[in-house]
Amino acid sequence: MKDYIEARVLQIAAHIIQTGATVRQAAKVFRVSKSTVHKDMDERLPELDADLAAHARQVLARNKAERHLRGGEATCRKYRQSRAADA
Repeated sequence: MKDYIEARVLQIAAHIIQTGATVRQAAKVFRVSKSTVHKDMDERLPELDADLAAHARQVLARNKAERHLRGGEATCRKYRQSRAADA
């Protein structure tokens, strides 16, 4: 694995753990695709640092479990804004 990829994998993992970021948020910050973040966390990170990988996996699992709640909140905000604009 190339050095810059290793550095990116470790940086993304640290960012996800420190901020609790979702895959989309991490991808946006590091200007890579969601697929790249998934590949980095699922395949590359365990080769580099198993403990860090386990911790990052926990954060991502929590985010996945909560995603339906975030979607509901976004829909709620959308309709509140449209009602406020109509009034």
